[in-house]
Amino acid sequence: MTIDTALLLSVLSQLASPDVLLMLIVGVLGGIFLGALPGLSATMGIALLIPVTFGMQPVAALVLLAAIYASAVYGGSITAILIHTPGTPASAATAVDGYQMTQRGEGLKALGTSTLCSVIGGLVSVMALLLLAPPLAQISLRFSAPEYFLIAIFGLTIIGSLSSGALVKGLSAGLLGLLISLVGVDVMTAYPRFTFGIAELESGISLIPAMIGLFSISQVMIQAEKLHGTHAPSSQAPKLSGQLFPSRAEWRKLRRTISRSSVIGVVVGALPGAGGDVASWVAYNEAKRNAKQSDRFGKGEIEGLAAAETANNAVTGGAMIPLLTLGIPGSAATAVMLGGLYIHGLQPGHELFSVNAHIVYAIIVGLLLANILMGIVGLALAKQVVKVATVPFAILAPIIVVLSVVGAYTINNSMFDVYVMAAFGLLGYMMRKTDFPTAAIVLAMILGAMAEIGFRQSLVMSKGNLLGYYFDRPFSLLLMGLILLALSSPLIVRWKRHKAHQVV
Repeated sequence: MTIDTALLLSVLSQLASPDVLLMLIVGVLGGIFLGALPGLSATMGIALLIPVTFGMQPVAALVLLAAIYASAVYGGSITAILIHTPGTPASAATAVDGYQMTQRGEGLKALGTSTLCSVIGGLVSVMALLLLAPPLAQISLRFSAPEYFLIAIFGLTIIGSLSSGALVKGLSAGLLGLLISLVGVDVMTAYPRFTFGIAELESGISLIPAMIGLFSISQVMIQAEKLHGTHAPSSQAPKLSGQLFPSRAEWRKLRRTISRSSVIGVVVGALPGAGGDVASWVAYNEAKRNAKQSDRFGKGEIEGLAAAETANNAVTGGAMIPLLTLGIPGSAATAVMLGGLYIHGLQPGHELFSVNAHIVYAIIVGLLLANILMGIVGLALAKQVVKVATVPFAILAPIIVVLSVVGAYTINNSMFDVYVMAAFGLLGYMMRKTDFPTAAIVLAMILGAMAEIGFRQSLVMSKGNLLGYYFDRPFSLLLMGLILLALSSPLIVRWKRHKAHQVV
């Protein structure tokens, strides 16, 4: 029996275990539920459930998180199509034509098209992940401290993409995250830093309570503020009838759009910080640009719906390519998943695809199965899932808070972690109110320690000639070029827009 056959059997045996299958089902159902709830997201769901995975085997835990990620992106399309309320930002483009189809009595067809396109986009992204991740991981074998420092810096350039145009606020949030990552015992001198005599801070700020506070508690506070003093009636789920799937003629029309949008989704997903909302709009605009009747877009054009839904689900596998190979998250959700990898003792890179190959390939195949199961569940339950949007947030809020408190406490069985969660919840609330990106803090907290260790080890390895040491390493030069490109790309885009306005 060859090594590949042994690996395949190991992967299949892990995926066939009852706990992994159960987590796969729970992740798909939970993800669709979270995605369909306006105001909630895959990022929040992953942050909320990471503490639940502590007692699980790594495969079961990470399959659960991956399934939530994939299905939550799809779940957002249900409410976007039926009640014009995108469950997630990635579904905003879907609402443009999807809701117009519902208005003219084609809501069921819109749901069927959305589900099938989501599955296709997800499966294409998983295949890209299977093909591209191993060679990239092999390249990472040649990385040492200088490269890991530069990778961390490259990852921190994502903050500009997470800032939604407010670059100064994004950089400020990232700087705060870097400062938070310094709290604890110095890794090289074992001297306490910024602990203020508090023994619990010597091990640093726990990542999971911080994430739960920033994403879950702050969201509850924001939603509670919106609902305070209002008594708006619940949204009514529309009645659905007609055919579920597009006609053969419509499918022939959609094939090229689906193929193009799948590629756009994978590429945009692999770009650090871009995310599903960017991919869906890029794919939508490309579909409109290449359409024979572009004036029909925005009026219930099925091609626009297919483009947006294919692309935003193709992002999921694409975003995991840099996550698993280089430890660079491609989106806010994968930034939280990176924390999940570290918690289960998994280091992204070559070791993940060699020593822990049976785990990482099980996760990838689990993501593939999650997309298939998502399609089955989505087609079967689409009419019922839309009713989730009518559940009062007053019922959901206490449930989320209780789960958050329990999750934060169970990490170390410490009330101090609950206080950390509460503090970061208040911080996240204030940041959201002032348009500071909360994901930037999490990203900086994760990558800050990696950057510090890489840089300080480089100082030792270079023996005083730091610049010469970096410039003598080909991969360091490549990474420095990517960092410069990432930093200059917003300026280039702004310059091109300015030139285009001058021409007009």
